[in-house]
Amino acid sequence: MIEPLRVVDMHTGGEPLRIVTAGYPPLPTGTILEKRAFVRDNLDHLRKLLMFEPRGHFDMYGALLVEPDLPGADLAVLFMHNEGYSTMCGHAIIALGRYAVDEGLVEKQEPFTTVNIECPCGMVVASVEVKNGRAGAVSFESVPAFLFASDQRIELEGFGEISFDIAYGGAFYALADCRQFGLEFGRDPAHAFTRAATALTERLKTEIPLRHPHHDDLAFLYGSILTDGGEGKTAPTRNVCVFADSQVDRSPTGSGVTARLAAMHARGEVGCGEPRKFEGIIGSRFEGRVEKQVKAGTFDAVTVRVSGRAFYSGRAEFIVEEDDPLSGGFLVR
Repeated sequence: MIEPLRVVDMHTGGEPLRIVTAGYPPLPTGTILEKRAFVRDNLDHLRKLLMFEPRGHFDMYGALLVEPDLPGADLAVLFMHNEGYSTMCGHAIIALGRYAVDEGLVEKQEPFTTVNIECPCGMVVASVEVKNGRAGAVSFESVPAFLFASDQRIELEGFGEISFDIAYGGAFYALADCRQFGLEFGRDPAHAFTRAATALTERLKTEIPLRHPHHDDLAFLYGSILTDGGEGKTAPTRNVCVFADSQVDRSPTGSGVTARLAAMHARGEVGCGEPRKFEGIIGSRFEGRVEKQVKAGTFDAVTVRVSGRAFYSGRAEFIVEEDDPLSGGFLVR
């Protein structure tokens, strides 16, 4: 019999976040990447219990708060999804920023409260708007983000030749214009975008080796982002991120917006401080801008500020009955 698992559910732009508040056993001391490896190797049954049906669903997303290791961190977090554990999640940072203020994990200050959140990709600094004691919109400054490979081409079965970039925004993404796949936002269903993006991701995982300047554990392709080809200057540019095991992000994707802006800056399409608007597949929006130019190892990089709103959707306690044959969770797609 496991301990009851208590959670707070939130969403950012429609993308769920299940924050674990109690029930996980204590983790050994170490770096955030060591904690990530320990949870993956020893406690993965708890991820499946929380993310999978009947308590979750195929596209559920979660956050486990752990003891920080970096100096100055207010909290540390491990991200989880239908396949495993990611290295960065912008929609989760926006939700956790508000949660940290509401729960008193940091001292509340008006008009903005800073929350330093240690992620597997590094320290992410959130700024939470506070008015009359209530937390509102949240923005965060990303870890150094960069364009890894530009103007790449590949012959993709069923779609023909596809042009794409690969950029890092706390995780690596392939970026491609959806029109190459014969797709159009507002016309084609989500499953058509999922099929195309998954095909691209799976092919590139076998074709293009990735390299992160600091940690080998960060050097993997997390997913693909299909865009409408826009720049988000006068009107929002639409995109959909398909990550992990064909999981579809309902929001514009915070780390994806970061990666897109890093690629756009490298191409000279956006300067520092210029706001851009991004719209997800259900119409929710984030705003982003390049904050400053930095280096990531030998890569010319930038940090990006992404802004959005998060909302509460519920609180729950999950249990396991010993004679329940489906207690460990399952997925039907």
